[in-house]
Amino acid sequence: MLDQSTICAISTSPGSGAIAVIRLSGSEAISIAGKIFRSPNKTKKLEDQPANTLHFGQIISNDEVIDEVVVALFRAPHSFTGEDIVEISCHGSAYIQQKLLEILAENGARLARPGEFTQRAFLNGKMDLSQAEAVADVIASSSAAAHKLALNQMRGGFSKEINELRDQLLHFTAMVELELDFAEEEVEFADRTELRKLAEKLELLLRKLKNSFQLGNVIKNGIPVAIVGETNVGKSTLLNALLNEEKAIVSEIHGTTRDVIEDVVNIHGTAFRFFDTAGIRETVDYIESLGIERTYHKLNEATVVLLVVDTQNPYPVVKGRIDKIRKRITNGQQLIIVANKTDVGKPETINQLKKLELEENEKSVFIVAREKQNLTELIDLMTHAVNTEALNQEDVIVSNARHYEILKNAHAAIERVLTGLDTGITGDFLSQDIRECLHYLGEITGEITTHEVLGHIFKNFCIGK
Repeated sequence: MLDQSTICAISTSPGSGAIAVIRLSGSEAISIAGKIFRSPNKTKKLEDQPANTLHFGQIISNDEVIDEVVVALFRAPHSFTGEDIVEISCHGSAYIQQKLLEILAENGARLARPGEFTQRAFLNGKMDLSQAEAVADVIASSSAAAHKLALNQMRGGFSKEINELRDQLLHFTAMVELELDFAEEEVEFADRTELRKLAEKLELLLRKLKNSFQLGNVIKNGIPVAIVGETNVGKSTLLNALLNEEKAIVSEIHGTTRDVIEDVVNIHGTAFRFFDTAGIRETVDYIESLGIERTYHKLNEATVVLLVVDTQNPYPVVKGRIDKIRKRITNGQQLIIVANKTDVGKPETINQLKKLELEENEKSVFIVAREKQNLTELIDLMTHAVNTEALNQEDVIVSNARHYEILKNAHAAIERVLTGLDTGITGDFLSQDIRECLHYLGEITGEITTHEVLGHIFKNFCIGK
């Protein structure tokens, strides 16, 4: 499965910049770089230099100086890929970068495929598959929380704990299957009490990891926040204030927003995905009615729902609109009642809203969106709506959809093991369920995988990583 050829790629972002890095990996990486490198005294050979060293010099092609560079050497097996690696830091001209790739290709390297450096690190045993996948998440992280989540996973995450339990489970399945060879003697090599303790421990871990995916997915992709309410209550004004730009059209005309406007913003290290939705009202306009349907759809998708109400309206009207949205909250979302226009609102409405009895998953805040008044308090409520405190603990949080699906299957298998122990099923059926659980656990770390799975995972990486 592992291609032994030496690969090269630009590892820095596309385009021009002050510095760019060209990376090579493979058994001939140092010798290929040595063919085009010339030191200031013209006597230094890269092949003779020790690992983990930097060397200043020039890149030469047909006796022409292409650029002045700094070359870093890393020797196998003590490198990212487990192979010899050369990293050439050159000036960030797009021409220089492409010229360097051409010269390297002429001297025996080939262009790397997406994610091939990390794939080689996995295949050479430098990291397991879950760690390799986390590399892409580290690169793509757009908030402090997502970065911390991916970094924890890249450093080992839950791999170590799963592998330890998997090894113990493997021992038990060997003992159970050994019993099958002595079925007539009715001997028992696998201690069922100890097997139950291990199965219960594994079931608890798998359930915990599986249930953490909802939080992990939110942190990775941004907390989805739906801004809902009637027309002209200030939803678009609030979105513009939160984004600090004129993203949505603000007008006195009812029904201005007819579709869902989406944007992502990083606030205090947490990414939020805001959905400004069409105003909810009775309408005969076909296009507006489609927008209102999408409003309800986004409400169900959101983790946080900002219900914007206009305090200029009488309290019974506002209360009726709150009750209407309350009935739509079916997935345990955090509902934040945003009382807007409090600078010109009816005092009775504001006072009654302050006395409003809130449910466990509800909060309220009083703002003036147009003046950005009390937005900090609103942001604090949104941040605390999702329990990101788990990131500050040692608990591992799953954010990878592939891992989540595998964990569901593994959890179902270990539950069947526990049920089998309760009902006293025969060793052959018990062994089958244990082996199924082992198979799924191996899929997470890459001990059991296929070329097709690897290709699907690494094709989504950027070239040069």
